[in-house]
Amino acid sequence: MKVIARKTIDSFNRKHPDAKSSIESWYQEALAAYWKNTMDIKNRYAAASILGENYVIFNIKGNSYRLVTKVAYKRQTVFIKWIGTHAEYSKKKFP
Repeated sequence: MKVIARKTIDSFNRKHPDAKSSIESWYQEALAAYWKNTMDIKNRYAAASILGENYVIFNIKGNSYRLVTKVAYKRQTVFIKWIGTHAEYSKKKFP
């Protein structure tokens, strides 16, 4: 997969260095992945939440952080929409 918005990850890592290894692991796995559909993601990330319009929410560092993405399966692209703490995520509205 191609992952769009590396700058978002870098910014997150500066704010939350405790989660850097977790988000970097996810990033490397996503780059190497070939996800054809949501089941491919769920097979690897059972706790991921699938929302409408191809949004996928990943738990990072034991669910301390949330990574909100939109996946374009045909284009093999993951767009990072938002990363933050679980508490911040609870205040946001996503599809």
